[in-house]
Amino acid sequence: MPEPGVLTPVPVSELKQRRFGRVLTKMGKVTRDDVDLAVIAQKTTHKGKKLGVILIELGKVSALDVEVGLAGQFGLEYVDLADLEIPKEVIAALQPATANSYKVLPIAFDPVARSLTIAMKNRDNYRAVDDLKNVMGFTEVKSVIASAEQIEAAVAKYYGGKSMADAGRRILAEQDSAAVKAAAGRSNASIDLTTLGDAMSDNKVVELLNHLLMQAIADKASDIHMEPFESEFKVRYRIDGVLYEMLPVPKPLAMPLVSRVKVLAKLNISERRLPQDGRVEMSLDSGPVDLRVAVLPTMFGESVVLRVLDRSNVQLSLDRIGLRDDDLEKLRTLINKPNGIVIVTGPTGSGKTTSLYAALNELNDIETKILTAEDPVEYDIEGLIQCQVNVDQDLTFARLLRSFLRQDPDIILVGEVRDLETAQIAIQAALTGHLVFTTLHTNDAPSSIARLLDLGVESFLLTATLEAIVAQRLARRICTNCKEEFIPSEEQLMELAMRPQDVGGRTFFRGKGCERCNKSGYKGRLALFEIMVMTDPLRELIMSQASTSVLGHECRRHGMRTLRECGLLSIYDGQTTIDEVVRETLSEE
Repeated sequence: MPEPGVLTPVPVSELKQRRFGRVLTKMGKVTRDDVDLAVIAQKTTHKGKKLGVILIELGKVSALDVEVGLAGQFGLEYVDLADLEIPKEVIAALQPATANSYKVLPIAFDPVARSLTIAMKNRDNYRAVDDLKNVMGFTEVKSVIASAEQIEAAVAKYYGGKSMADAGRRILAEQDSAAVKAAAGRSNASIDLTTLGDAMSDNKVVELLNHLLMQAIADKASDIHMEPFESEFKVRYRIDGVLYEMLPVPKPLAMPLVSRVKVLAKLNISERRLPQDGRVEMSLDSGPVDLRVAVLPTMFGESVVLRVLDRSNVQLSLDRIGLRDDDLEKLRTLINKPNGIVIVTGPTGSGKTTSLYAALNELNDIETKILTAEDPVEYDIEGLIQCQVNVDQDLTFARLLRSFLRQDPDIILVGEVRDLETAQIAIQAALTGHLVFTTLHTNDAPSSIARLLDLGVESFLLTATLEAIVAQRLARRICTNCKEEFIPSEEQLMELAMRPQDVGGRTFFRGKGCERCNKSGYKGRLALFEIMVMTDPLRELIMSQASTSVLGHECRRHGMRTLRECGLLSIYDGQTTIDEVVRETLSEE
């Protein structure tokens, strides 16, 4: 007999991996004749429909019966959470951030064996079980299935009122294990590996790291910085391009915490003198999340930066990256050219890669072969052949690009033009009928010409292949929850080279600061674009070695909207603030 609350009427061992009709028959929900009738309907009147759907339509089973049967087919019990009261110690086994991120509910926990039983809504969410074992440190994780509505309601009931900061403080308050105390006070060089292994495997260290990761993902942070100093250990998150100091972590936890990260990223914990790079893969309810780990030795220990690559937080669509209608039309025309080079430029973290991925995503179809050379590959996109640069193996951008030309591509993405060799092969690819996308690090679009010429690219080759340069920045967006009108001061307007009479009748906005935006007044970011399309007069100026300021003036004369002008339009639209536009864009002399 099944346990109370379990809706699966027979042992799941009798249902696992059987045909679905046989599963429902074993459960006593249908007869063999019912299944035969449904199979005939599936081949004739109900083509394309699944057997369970047909049996529901025929009135033989309920939707719940089908859910219970599908769970059993996967070898999992189906439970009813409606009347289940879960003890506090079981709920405490998972942090609020973990339960909310994975959308799972702990229903049984053995603290001695570190064995956890969770209820989840997706039968095939194996990664959640793996993450709880590998990342969160549980010895054994068993899973059962419950309805999505019951999971959502139970997570809200047991975890809804608990703040993540409170959870973090509780973990730190309980951090007094013997293993961690043994690691405390030992120098970076002298600590014993066995002692360190015991400390980093300590339940509270695992729990603390889990809390830090989940809070960063929940707050949509792009980076997590773990930084050792002489007398403290700081943890900071970069949210919308700005660093915020988070939960203060005691110095004794620095080495166990860093070592735990290194274990997850499959790095060498005994190597503390050289930089190391690795990766941690996680699968949350919202989708896969990758953490790119970079470890750097410093005077007071190892500094770790984790880049959070959350695909659910990235818009890989051209009409969703913030382009204005006229710029969107202009860019679509450019990326549909048969050959040439399109360059996206801007500082690190300005959204260049996201814009290029969005362009490739739009061009990605069965008739087009797209190859990318990246350092590193940030997002895996189906349909693209993506290659990662490996300097240790002498696999550079130039070497990859040379090989690409023998792969019969239509479109090529080169992560970055860093040297003359890469630039020359990109030009060769464009001259032989390929469309090439790449990036540069310059302040604006016109100055990219000077950068390429400085690398040694011949001006006649540049004018023959270059189609456009797109400069971009990311400005923080005003929080919609605490948005308010305000009248800017003369000093603020002067920073935009404007006077009060220049903005007569215009309304300006800012964010007051609220819980939703961490009191910053900003939530999310928007892109500012400057699109420099090559024209014949511009090509002539480049051939005559004209200065960057002359090129910029010619571009504006032909209708190019500068980054500052794009920022002004966003201010007038009430999307961002004067301070953000001044911070992210250059004034026009």
